[in-house]
Amino acid sequence: MACRGVFFAISDEQAAALLAANGDDSLMAVIAAIEEDWDEDNLSECDKSWDALHRALTDGRLEYGNGEYPFSHCVLGPRQLHEGDDYIVSYVSPDQVRDVAAALQPLTEEWFQERYRSIVPKDYAPEYGVEDQQYTWDWFQGVRELYTKAAERGRSVVFTVDQ
Repeated sequence: MACRGVFFAISDEQAAALLAANGDDSLMAVIAAIEEDWDEDNLSECDKSWDALHRALTDGRLEYGNGEYPFSHCVLGPRQLHEGDDYIVSYVSPDQVRDVAAALQPLTEEWFQERYRSIVPKDYAPEYGVEDQQYTWDWFQGVRELYTKAAERGRSVVFTVDQ
């Protein structure tokens, strides 16, 4: 089940614990507690769509913080909390969450389809194509909704995925 991403809209206490974590082991203990809580009102799964979603929202590359702000912060933002290679933990502050939510809100399926076709490299995955494009768009709906709720609630967002 590797590479299945989840976005969490986290409380101030959870954010403080994440930001205070000293090393990957401490960080992953906090992440484990957030995952164990599994607050469905404050999370959005995205399965493996996170890769194409990040590429479509940015410049087509799978890098941290690439592309234009605020899209650059949605999935693989520049604030990476995990230092090892086996996990990704991207943190987005409440102010940035508001910017991301506002940018995601007006996106249409047509805009997304065009970005997918023109930005996402055809060799990014064997699944590239119309089905993957629709799969990514479908998962994106939950991600957009989560960012909107997080912005309204003044929460940070953390994206997690194991490698």
